[in-house]
Amino acid sequence: MVRGASEKGETRTTGLRPASDAEREEMTALGILSGSGELLAPPPKPGARSTRPVVPRRAITAHQVLNEAYAYTRPSSFSRGIRFDPAGTSLLLISGTASVDEAGLTAHVGDFRAQLWRTYRNITELLRAEGATWHDVVRTTCYLRDIERDYRDFNEVRTEFFRWLGLDPLPASTGIQARLCREDLLVEIEAMAVVARRKNDRRARGV
Repeated sequence: MVRGASEKGETRTTGLRPASDAEREEMTALGILSGSGELLAPPPKPGARSTRPVVPRRAITAHQVLNEAYAYTRPSSFSRGIRFDPAGTSLLLISGTASVDEAGLTAHVGDFRAQLWRTYRNITELLRAEGATWHDVVRTTCYLRDIERDYRDFNEVRTEFFRWLGLDPLPASTGIQARLCREDLLVEIEAMAVVARRKNDRRARGV
């Protein structure tokens, strides 16, 4: 364990343990560790001791269908989505989303098409949580574990779904073969949506 000082000046331990000299070197260069290996205080957040304001943002959640990534026994450090509101619009950035249920378990193991539909369902609920729909989506990035095997099914399901929704124009998109974070996940999709903000939008104020 790395030892460091708390806000009260007390020595404390953390889980930040460099596994190699190279890792220790990089952590030291980042200002996380001192030359003697002690944990240093993080730099102040913008806005706390700076004249530059921070653009307000908040996490997007849909707990009825999808758990929080940080809720695992070994947390994954990302939000399911992020919302921020520049100049009269809201930009929704939906993190890579897969066929994961409300308990964080993989749904439909081994069934690519069912996994893809669950992925679309999860993204739909994340969008709905912010008052958005697929008609607000401007871009997707789609990651397939085996693009040669599954692309035909992927494109059929996507076309069926988007045709059913009546999307016009269709979102910009990129398809990539990638090794996903779990062996039993076959597809993962990121989405970006832009929503015109209404007057008195309580979500924009984080209410």
